Amino acid sequence: MKKTLDRAITEHTLTVNADTLAGMLNCGRATAVKIGTDAGARIQVGRRTLYQVKKIELYLDTLAGE
Repeated sequence: MKKTLDRAITEHTLTVNADTLAGMLNCGRATAVKIGTDAGARIQVGRRTLYQVKKIELYLDTLAGE
């Protein structure tokens, strides 16, 4: 199996995997998956699971009360 390339995260990034999301949120993988699922940002493409960055940002802003 080919390893996925590590790519830089920019403001134009649409989706990320769970490990990258955990790095962006500065939390563990399990917490990142829970936040992504609660935000309704989870996308399943075959066996691959991705999370929409924009939905997660909106979800965290509503939690913060902004």
